[in-house]
Amino acid sequence: MLLHINGESVTVPDSIEHVSDLIEHFQLGERVVMIEHNEDILEKQSHPETKVQDGDKIEIVQFVGGG
Repeated sequence: MLLHINGESVTVPDSIEHVSDLIEHFQLGERVVMIEHNEDILEKQSHPETKVQDGDKIEIVQFVGGG
């Protein structure tokens, strides 16, 4: 499946069905992330129920701390 992630075309396995699967695929489960799916900002609780389809536009923003 071809997705547009952070402005780049990325091929991911067809087994990815939901945003939560995508987060797991990129090993981001332990990080604080914000997901925008087709220009809609998602609440974290909606990640497991939001379906991902070929051609979707995804923005992933990671929050990092530092000093």
